Amino acid sequence: MSQTTNDDVETGTTPFTDENNREIAYRADSTGAAPNASTSRSAVIAPGIGLGRRKEAVARVRLTPGTGKYTVNGKTLEAYFPNKLHQQLINESFVVSGSADAYDVVARIVGGGISGQAGALRLGIARALNQIDEEVNRPGLKKAGLLTRDSRAVERKKAGLKKARKAPQYSKR
Repeated sequence: MSQTTNDDVETGTTPFTDENNREIAYRADSTGAAPNASTSRSAVIAPGIGLGRRKEAVARVRLTPGTGKYTVNGKTLEAYFPNKLHQQLINESFVVSGSADAYDVVARIVGGGISGQAGALRLGIARALNQIDEEVNRPGLKKAGLLTRDSRAVERKKAGLKKARKAPQYSKR
């Protein structure tokens, strides 16, 4: 069915194949192979731009080939987003596409709060990576849900209520 190579015999693993006898590379392999190892073409390293929105925040993102340096509104990523959870959220697009530390990020973010800005930056980075090499990056980004805009926003306050849905306390007497 599938042919094993000398490399497979040495490592003790055999490649997985699908119904068309194409090798399937899994990200969870212990060999540490690149996620696009089964494709014959190399990953594209080129500049790209993307726009991300989340709640009231808008992020304009520019990716350039580099070493993984972030500049967000003139500050470093750690200075602008001190929360490690937000930093992890922002880096998720690079982890999924397998291009961590391959691009420098220059972003301009306006509006919203910290959480909304982090979500907007994540979407902007994902869209920029998708624009750079759609054939390679899109399937992974799409499967992880990184190309979908989170349309949830704050519900408006209604008349006679304290907040959008919170009613004043009821008093029987």
